[in-house]
Amino acid sequence: MATTTRVGSVTTEEQQLRIENAKLKAEVDKLRTAIGKYPPGPGAASTSSCSAGNDPENRSSLEFYTGIFGLEKSRIMDVVNQAMEELKKMAMAGEPLWVRSVETGREILNYDEYVKEFCVDQNSSNNARPKRSIEASRETRVVFFDLPRLVQGFMDVNQWKEMFPCIISKAATVDVICHGDAPNKNGAIQLMFAELQMLTPLVPTREVYFVRYSKQLSAEQWAIVDVSIDKVEENIDASLVKCRKRPSGCIIEDKSNGHCKVTWVEHLECQKSTVHNLYRTVVTSGLAFGARHWMATLQLQCERLVFFMATNVPTKDSTGVATLAGRKSILKLAQRMTQSFCHAIGASSYHTWNKVSSKTGEDIRVSSRKNLNDPGEPQGVIVCAVCSVWLPVSPNLLFDFLRDEARRNEWDIMSTEGPAQSIANLAKGQGRGNAVTIQTMKSKENSMWVLQDSCTNAFESMVVFAPVDITGMQSVITGCDSSNIAILPSGFSILPDGLESRPLVITSRQEKSNDTEGGSLLTMAFQILTNGSPNAKLTRESVESVNTLISCTLRNIKTSLQCEDG
Repeated sequence: MATTTRVGSVTTEEQQLRIENAKLKAEVDKLRTAIGKYPPGPGAASTSSCSAGNDPENRSSLEFYTGIFGLEKSRIMDVVNQAMEELKKMAMAGEPLWVRSVETGREILNYDEYVKEFCVDQNSSNNARPKRSIEASRETRVVFFDLPRLVQGFMDVNQWKEMFPCIISKAATVDVICHGDAPNKNGAIQLMFAELQMLTPLVPTREVYFVRYSKQLSAEQWAIVDVSIDKVEENIDASLVKCRKRPSGCIIEDKSNGHCKVTWVEHLECQKSTVHNLYRTVVTSGLAFGARHWMATLQLQCERLVFFMATNVPTKDSTGVATLAGRKSILKLAQRMTQSFCHAIGASSYHTWNKVSSKTGEDIRVSSRKNLNDPGEPQGVIVCAVCSVWLPVSPNLLFDFLRDEARRNEWDIMSTEGPAQSIANLAKGQGRGNAVTIQTMKSKENSMWVLQDSCTNAFESMVVFAPVDITGMQSVITGCDSSNIAILPSGFSILPDGLESRPLVITSRQEKSNDTEGGSLLTMAFQILTNGSPNAKLTRESVESVNTLISCTLRNIKTSLQCEDG
């Protein structure tokens, strides 16, 4: 009987998953069609935990790989085992393999040493493929999460996408090659697809196919390794060879008390391509898709889950909401809002972006979509406009300005009658900037409520917000299910510009840290419902109105922070 009380919410979540899965189907079907064309070759019988019996539905996919990609079962096992050994060495080794940069404090891979250590044949790969760049990075942090759930999060593709909404725009388990040993799936191997993004349409996404292998190294330690296998991408789509994973992944060590030490290695081989000037430094330095980005995001998401599950929340971390049920319902809605925002503003092939010029001269990217049946968004024609700019302001200062309800009326053209007021404030992380607020704003016509989710980590910050129906939000505050609240988020993504500046002179006088910070890369995105009918056409007036919204907001931000052009 316990499940019947959740039927409504489960149905809604299932609907959203079906929509997402339908969009992924085209990519996944490319490989599944290829697999279906070929009969299993000789010697393809599976053994040990890589077998699921004689049921054709559950039979190991290793049986079907022979003759398709030229990969015997033993070849796949050799590749993932070698990748696992390489990951362990890459995660544990110090100098001379990794050298710490004096200027940035980050670790840099000594590539000559890497080639010697792992016997990399540079000639064969260089002759076979166009000029490629190597990105290698490593980061170690302690996260507040227990080991079994963390491992499960990497092996369940839906949980993996939820853990990294700002980086993963699409992901799918194409095939389970080996199910692993119950109950923790030790030894599981699966072929996966991911489209990786930045929170701007200006940076192309990276599509990568790879095999993921999880292995328990000891009672307290697990490893998750990803590696691209030769010939897999070519058989699906030759264009996908633009980005490949060398052995990458993480070593997870249980530190007791619900904490884990995670060492993350990200090692990519990518075809060189042009990158927009604004983001060239961030991308070419390896920061955009590197270990620091993944690790900072993981740490923040683990904190969010801990704060979501907590039952002993201090009053100061949960003002304006009387019950734990209300707190959970609001945090769940805010998470959905931010995931939707991340999904809407990247360069994913889900979107078609058209360039228009703003009234202030910046380039704006505009896309539109029709929502027919997603209950989480308003139905009809939705326009999204995105603009990325550089501002000579530190990321911390910009983030604090944009999330502050007392200064909202300085940039928000909908907030015309003085500062917004916070009626609820819920902490969702240890940093003071990680919070969900409900704000009330007065305009000339009426008052409105806005749900805002602000989050910050060592790599990027976001302020995401959406107007909400007051009656619906009041029910959410009391603890009612939030899955039936339609929400259309707008917001900001803030990155350091990658130019980690140092003082121009050496002085004994203590300078504030902000004085030596570089500028910020600000991406602002606004979404508006232009017509409640999904059959309506996108009009020039709709594009014009969202253009005005972006232009006015940017002008207001520059004025308030005293960084106008000229």
